[in-house]
Amino acid sequence: MERRRIDRALPGVATARTYERSWLRPDLVAGATLSALMIPAGMAYAEVAGLPPVTGLYASIVPLLAYALFGPSRVLVLGPDSSLAPMIAAAVLPLSLGDPAQSVALAGLLAILVGLILLTGRVFGLGFVTGLLSKPIRVGYLNGIALVVIASQLPKLLGVSVPGGSVWVHLGQTAQALAAGEANGLALAIGLASLAAIVVTRIAHTKVPGVLVAVVGSMVVTAVLGLDTQIPVVGALPQGLPAPALTGLDLDDVVHLLGPAAGIAVIAFADTGVLSRTLSMRHHYQVDGSQEMGALGIANAASGLFGGFPVSGSTSRTPVAVQAGARTQLVGVVAAGLLIVFMVVVPGLPRFLPTSTLAAVVIVAAASMVDVRTLVRLARISRTETALLVAAFLGVAFVGVLEGILVAVGLSLMVFVRQAWNPYRTELVNLEGVPGYHDVSRHADGERIPGLVIVRFDAPLFFANGGVFESHIRDLVARAPQPVRWVIVAAEPITGLDTTALDDLVELDELLERREISMVFAEMKGPIKDRLVKFGVGARFGPEHFFPTVNNAVKAYRAAFDP
Repeated sequence: MERRRIDRALPGVATARTYERSWLRPDLVAGATLSALMIPAGMAYAEVAGLPPVTGLYASIVPLLAYALFGPSRVLVLGPDSSLAPMIAAAVLPLSLGDPAQSVALAGLLAILVGLILLTGRVFGLGFVTGLLSKPIRVGYLNGIALVVIASQLPKLLGVSVPGGSVWVHLGQTAQALAAGEANGLALAIGLASLAAIVVTRIAHTKVPGVLVAVVGSMVVTAVLGLDTQIPVVGALPQGLPAPALTGLDLDDVVHLLGPAAGIAVIAFADTGVLSRTLSMRHHYQVDGSQEMGALGIANAASGLFGGFPVSGSTSRTPVAVQAGARTQLVGVVAAGLLIVFMVVVPGLPRFLPTSTLAAVVIVAAASMVDVRTLVRLARISRTETALLVAAFLGVAFVGVLEGILVAVGLSLMVFVRQAWNPYRTELVNLEGVPGYHDVSRHADGERIPGLVIVRFDAPLFFANGGVFESHIRDLVARAPQPVRWVIVAAEPITGLDTTALDDLVELDELLERREISMVFAEMKGPIKDRLVKFGVGARFGPEHFFPTVNNAVKAYRAAFDP
């Protein structure tokens, strides 16, 4: 029993107990391949976040080790991600005022807050919050992020150093640099060659990752030709291991970062959760969503404590590890170990790495997030969802990453409330020779039973739509071709009831009663009946008001009134 509890809390320990020797070689190869990809990617995403490149390596090493122990997915890779980097920059840079040390401390604090929010969500089962990010919002968000990231990297691709800013600022700076002839031709050539190398190897489906080809090739060219003094380069990294860097912080920083941390936590878990579930189905093992949330929280908190920044599941590096033969969490441990060796033994190597190559790496990664197909599909299916996608895209791209997400989520909630407030509702009629009772709007030739109105309301009853329900029934009664004796509510779609809607229901029943009309319910769910009793109106709506099916209710009506 104790061992089972430990295995559940520490999935990495459970994997180690059942580890098979045949897995070792694939895990070692996958770990080595992954480390080679994570070095340039980590540094690139750190730069997108406005942080020193070395923090991208810290944010790769620590989460990999933490997730190897606590993560439920055997092959999921955590690390810096292009979808989070602009959000980190938007949260941290305005507070740091250009001080690199302060930016690192604030990014660490942000990661800790993200971790604490995720751990709190794991304790209280708040994984449902990610449901606020519907597919249109997520696609719009990712497309907006892609534009933000690509625009921010265009000046670096040209070898131009520019301050941060919005999409318009970056595009304007790029155009000015080109018009004024300020672009560094050598940097641009290396950047374009790196782009070509990455794209061509992807199209050709080569075994060697294109990112590795571009990074190694550009470094060799820069070193051999001595170009490190003629083009912008990343520069040597500080030698050493991840360490705490949380100096100069105060309570105001916590307050300012809480909102952004909540937004990043939702996005990080949404992306990680989807990726984790996909992997588990593909590789035939189970993953607990709450445990995934907790593991992601621990990884983020650990990243923040040791000089890193917020991370999530990587949709670009995880497939690389899987394709290289990854079997277990050992892949992350091997990759982290090799990253540590790199930082201790050859930290000066990036002094030959052109920033334009890193820009190319980021641009390709961001371009892979663009999803035009979903936009076209939604445009054909739903104007409302298309509008949500476009709103999320425009908000993230041109207003601000965090603000755009909040606006999109707010719009999504408004659409949900509007649909619940004004749901589909109809009258049911009889069709000769067809069992059951059917929607009159689809069957205009259907027959109404004299003196009987059968209604259906396709939504929970709550404070916003109780009046709509009441008006719907009153209108049908008023328009009935003959005086109405009974109203049958086909109540199966009614899955909820609050006190405000209950008051509307009682008022409607009193109104109908004064007109000598009985209102009964068919197929009402047990929990809704229980609420009627709990709310103190069980006596008013006694057993004679409820029928198991619409057909039973109609038979009772016919027995009472047919000669």
